[in-house]
Amino acid sequence: MYFPTTHWSLLAEASLNGETNARSALDELCRRYWEPLRRFIRARGYSPAEAEDLTQGFFLHLLDKEAFRKPDRLRGKFRSFLLGALVKYLSHERERALAQKRGGQQSHLSVDLIEESEGLSLPTEERGIAAFDRAWALTTVRAALEHVQRDYARAGKEALFGVLREFLPGAQATPRYDEAAARVSMSLPAFNSESHRFRQQFRDALRAEVMATVSAPHEIQEEITHLYRVLMDRGTDFGPARES
Repeated sequence: MYFPTTHWSLLAEASLNGETNARSALDELCRRYWEPLRRFIRARGYSPAEAEDLTQGFFLHLLDKEAFRKPDRLRGKFRSFLLGALVKYLSHERERALAQKRGGQQSHLSVDLIEESEGLSLPTEERGIAAFDRAWALTTVRAALEHVQRDYARAGKEALFGVLREFLPGAQATPRYDEAAARVSMSLPAFNSESHRFRQQFRDALRAEVMATVSAPHEIQEEITHLYRVLMDRGTDFGPARES
């Protein structure tokens, strides 16, 4: 199977300093992974401001690595790579901060306080992974949905898209099919057929999004299964991400 531009190759391209394409690649990586990485850091007990700074520092750390200048198709799942690299980066940054402030007072945000305020009881590491995975899953789903929306917009069917998306899992209130068909002036059989095409188009778009995050064909379905499992754990909300 041929893999198109993947997040591995985006990272490699973003490592080439000064190039317009590199800046574009970096922008895309930040757009996709800023929120998952930030939420992972927050779940480990850092303040919002610290999480923002550490997320930015982590991206700069990645771009400094010479090893990422050439895509490696055998690296595995990009999600797993980022988590492992981020854990090492946070450990290094903590050790560096402790060394700089040795003998002085260091401000820490209590992990116990985070757990109490957010009602969480998982160990810090598990909580961080859960926060990352959920943000990653939602970002991936939204990217797929945006792709489908652009296709409908190009076809002049934005109103139809707005109705069809109400039937995706996690919608606040799913309308009846006959009512939805009437809203877009379609017969019920025609709307049912369009709804089937919409779901297939969304599944294809989601598969394409996931395909860009892996390095081997067998990993695609594994990641899709993991994505759905993550979303099913706490329900699905495709709306804008909320601050935490």
